[in-house]
Amino acid sequence: MSSINVGIIGGAGYTGGELLRILLNHPQANIVFVNSQSQAGKPVYTTHKDLFGETELTFTDALPFEEVDVIFLCSGHGQSEKFLAENALPESLKIIDLSTDFRDESNGFVYGLPELNREKILNSSKIANPGCFATSIELAILPLAAHHLIKDDIHVSAITGSTGAGQALSSSTHFSWRNNNMSIYKAFTHQHLAEIGQSVKALQADFQYDINFIPYRGNFTRGIMANVYTRFEGTLEEAAAIYKNYYAAHPFCHVSDQEIDLKQVVNTNKCIVQLQKNGDKLLITSIIDNLTKGASGQAVQNMNLIFGIEETAGLKLKTIGF
Repeated sequence: MSSINVGIIGGAGYTGGELLRILLNHPQANIVFVNSQSQAGKPVYTTHKDLFGETELTFTDALPFEEVDVIFLCSGHGQSEKFLAENALPESLKIIDLSTDFRDESNGFVYGLPELNREKILNSSKIANPGCFATSIELAILPLAAHHLIKDDIHVSAITGSTGAGQALSSSTHFSWRNNNMSIYKAFTHQHLAEIGQSVKALQADFQYDINFIPYRGNFTRGIMANVYTRFEGTLEEAAAIYKNYYAAHPFCHVSDQEIDLKQVVNTNKCIVQLQKNGDKLLITSIIDNLTKGASGQAVQNMNLIFGIEETAGLKLKTIGF
């Protein structure tokens, strides 16, 4: 097909910047406008300094919907619903929302986890992009749910980089607090629990167990490692076969037989999982980059699917080695 004309709403934040980095090198994407009320009139590289020399795009407060095929909503939680209520969009315009606002699949949105809903995404024009913690945890447990093998509570300990908190400054993102430090937050009450439970029940309707989730703030900038365990009656070899079969048709999910580390996925759209068995417990370690597979990369993956182009287009990204 011809180029996909793209508009970005809320382009000054972390997810907007990551979208720009990916889409500028996407073989079929043409960025028509980058909307930002706070930065209108300024070159995008004044905010996203790594894009100096890469683009001359300028932030705008205009909304030329008629010039684009798809918009990405990157303005933060609670803002997408307000934006759609205040603006009349063309019927043909596709929407990919990166906030929490429609992850319950309200207002005609489809939950945009391709490894769960690829067929629904292919036929949708409105996508609710999953949360970053939710993505890493769901990809750790959905293969079990698909075989109705979750038979006990799920326990999750997961750590995220500082970019997961967004670009707005707060006491817990300040360098002097975050550096050489760790903390937990929203233990057992994290907002992503709702969408995780929703996704598990989509595959295992009788799921009725607790998901005990302890999130950690890490003293690094990007990436998520989720360590998930639950009771599993089979062998490690049986579990590995289940996971490898489930992800065989999904280009960004990989099952490793070796121990994994976060640098393997930073700056990529990959999820890597690794399994260990101890007694009757199966430990699933899942790693992603919170800004790519956990946000903007997955949003572009969804764009590729809804426009019927190669799922990996623009997303063959190389991680750092050291």
